[in-house]
Amino acid sequence: MTKNLSQYFFRGLITALPLGLTVYLLYVFLSWSESVAMQLIRPFIGRLYVPGMGLLLGITGIILLGMLMSQRGMGKLLSLIELPFTNLPVVKSIYSSLKSFADYFSPQRNKTAQQMVVILRMPGQDLELVGLVTRQSVDDLPAGFLQGDRVAVYLPMGYNIGGYTVFVPREWTQPIDISVEEAMRASMFAWMSTAGNVDSLDRRQP
Repeated sequence: MTKNLSQYFFRGLITALPLGLTVYLLYVFLSWSESVAMQLIRPFIGRLYVPGMGLLLGITGIILLGMLMSQRGMGKLLSLIELPFTNLPVVKSIYSSLKSFADYFSPQRNKTAQQMVVILRMPGQDLELVGLVTRQSVDDLPAGFLQGDRVAVYLPMGYNIGGYTVFVPREWTQPIDISVEEAMRASMFAWMSTAGNVDSLDRRQP
């Protein structure tokens, strides 16, 4: 009985955790945007203010920020704004890691060259590892790395608790027809549920 209860508990936790975190993050964003909207908009329109305008303000702000950062020369301004975050010891590590992770999914990146999901197979081994190619060349790496036609492959761990980056010969990798988002989602739960991924792959088959 105790064993069944613990299994039910962890199954319910795994089911509720992604949903709960998503709802919580949305709640935080909505609460913040609503608070800002009430301070900026409500004094001007009074009773015409409708709950939910904060969400509209938040979405509009994100779009305007994207448009602003798309303008030429804004990269230098962003670099100045980032100075406090890129120079403080602890903050630098956190900010740089989050920024690099976000930049990896940026639509402005060369998705064909960079955002590639591969299967890593080592010679003489039947082991297969699913990873993401994060670097197509090792030519500009510091001295000490093996040279040649090698790539960097990031191997994500389950539940997004980290991962490993390995540098391997290109011939050890084989691209697979799956998006980075699908691979990360499947890796998050240790590939325990891949129905959605399989269906998406089947739809791509001619």
